[in-house]
Amino acid sequence: MTSTSRGIVPPATPNSAGASASFTHGHPQPDSDETELLYASWNQDYGCFAAGTTHGFRIYNCEPFKETFRRDLKSGGFKIVEMLFRCNILALVGAGANSHYPSNKVMIWDDHQSRCIGEFAFRSEVRAVKLRRDRIVVVLEHKIYVYNFMDLKLLHQIETMANPRGLCCLTHHSNTFVLACPGLQRGQIRIEHFGLNMTKLIQAHDNHIACLTLTLDGLLLATASTKGTLIRIFNTMDGTHLQEVRRGGNRAEIYSIALSPNVQWLAVSSDKGTVHIFSLRVRVVGEDSSAQSNAAQGLALLQQNSSTSLDALISPNTGANPGSSLSFMRGYNEEISNKIKSQAGLGQSMPMFIKPKPSPKLDQPKKLSPAHPTGVLPKYFSSEWSFAQFHLPEDTQFIAAFGSQNTVIIVGMDGRSCKSLNVTSFGPLVSSAPNDMLEGFYRCSFDPVHGGEMLQQEYVRFLKTESRPG
Repeated sequence: MTSTSRGIVPPATPNSAGASASFTHGHPQPDSDETELLYASWNQDYGCFAAGTTHGFRIYNCEPFKETFRRDLKSGGFKIVEMLFRCNILALVGAGANSHYPSNKVMIWDDHQSRCIGEFAFRSEVRAVKLRRDRIVVVLEHKIYVYNFMDLKLLHQIETMANPRGLCCLTHHSNTFVLACPGLQRGQIRIEHFGLNMTKLIQAHDNHIACLTLTLDGLLLATASTKGTLIRIFNTMDGTHLQEVRRGGNRAEIYSIALSPNVQWLAVSSDKGTVHIFSLRVRVVGEDSSAQSNAAQGLALLQQNSSTSLDALISPNTGANPGSSLSFMRGYNEEISNKIKSQAGLGQSMPMFIKPKPSPKLDQPKKLSPAHPTGVLPKYFSSEWSFAQFHLPEDTQFIAAFGSQNTVIIVGMDGRSCKSLNVTSFGPLVSSAPNDMLEGFYRCSFDPVHGGEMLQQEYVRFLKTESRPG
């Protein structure tokens, strides 16, 4: 079955690209030095990741790390490989000019049947594909199409401003469908609550959006702009700005933002070679008395049967993000915290801004110049900085996510030799620099109380033979 952006059309002929996909099964052939990593992305629960290469695609389990299977092509590779949890269905987009498979078609591949079971054809290049158990979302540069998975019927079309990164994220609970994407104005995010038939526009940044992600139940949105200095957290129901953290003072290209399942931590990776971990101060309170609260019906619907709702889960002994070491900013920080909390006006069971315990640095008195009165210094001096860090070589291109027991998993390409890469919101990596990249998978741990430099626990060159299935 083949579908275009206008609806379903007759199946493609056997000779058409995509419908004639042929993969080599059985014992994998030896790795070639010419095999390049074109793409990497996590599955929906971050337990696996998919790698698109110049010769096919491979699927890896994260814990324990192991290649679970690979499919080698007779000709060409894939620039997009999207998993649907751990099932046999994948979405594939060809690498284009140097591949037998074009970049304007999406193949829905059933690996159990070893065949393409559906295809979407477009007039322009596909920038991203996102999957749910009931929906297929295809992102073009100026439009997003939402299809029903069962019959490939087109359900929704969303206009966006130019979106070459293919920015789009969505929730995966069967009873909650929230989608976030760029709006029609610079720095604007569009939130679609499909179950509520509600659209919310959030002016997140002054610059263009570079990266965005949602919590698993769609209640919170984290964003970064092309400036790459600040990451902001918003309530998707009413657009309230809940928290802001600072990656650094200089411009950076943000490659990924990840939120931990318990909404306690946020991870950010960029071209500066550091993965930053921030402590979040957002939680749901008053769930026990939600029956008597005045919470919106829409929020109740979003939280219904959600195993990952924003339950408190923030331990009193959890560390806080460091602030400025300037002690006179303490009153300024508290004033800002109270102001945001007041402006949020959130009832019970709504995400709330939680003031952190003071950083030890703020307790050290400093001699101040009268030239710096409280409350009028730039926002830079009142920023929340990262709680924990992991350092990679500069110009690396990696995406990060949270593993189990205070660990972070990182996958991508070593940028010490990389030249021409392109990344979208969840980390697709596209290269035009042959034989110039060292792929890698890292696992590192962080101290949830004291933070600081993370400890590397594992490193694997995953395109090499030692990670193959046994």
